[in-house]
Amino acid sequence: MTATIVDTIYQALSQRIIQGDLPAGEKLRQDHIAREFSASHVPVREALLRLEAHGLAKSQPRRGMRVTALNPTEVREIIEMRVALEILALQNAAFNMTSQDLRDAEAARVACDEATDMVTWENCNRRFHRVILAPCAMPRLLATIDDLHIASARHLFAHWQHQWTQRIDTDHAAILQALLRQDAPAACEILRRHLRRVR
Repeated sequence: MTATIVDTIYQALSQRIIQGDLPAGEKLRQDHIAREFSASHVPVREALLRLEAHGLAKSQPRRGMRVTALNPTEVREIIEMRVALEILALQNAAFNMTSQDLRDAEAARVACDEATDMVTWENCNRRFHRVILAPCAMPRLLATIDDLHIASARHLFAHWQHQWTQRIDTDHAAILQALLRQDAPAACEILRRHLRRVR
């Protein structure tokens, strides 16, 4: 599927917000964004509405669209929601997983382990989780999980960016091994431990 100008603008702005390049409270000026992407105001407005839908921006009366603030107290809620929803997704995904899904998950796992910077690692980490959960074929559930991953990533960049180091993720390998054995309960238990470790 070809990316539209709306997709391009949304992806660029969301990545800047997640990484902290666009700080909380920053005004997202339609004219500046339109100029940067050589676009009209219509796709810019649509991209901004998408940012708002994903909790990355908020329209404020007489202040325009601004980057939302990070709330440190929401970290526990995000983790608990991820535990509940990702395990639900994995329970349903495990039985629908094809050999291609498992190959894609292995590729994402390797890319995650080989990442030499946090931006690449975070994208690969999100991809690994998405690949193992997508076979659940529950679009609303996956959309909610995607939003939780965005919120999680913002907190990671805000608090761990300067402490990040390259490492091998043994949990990812263990989850994949359990899925290869078709041992869904073991995969779910490892995932639960993996997500709680983020705290």
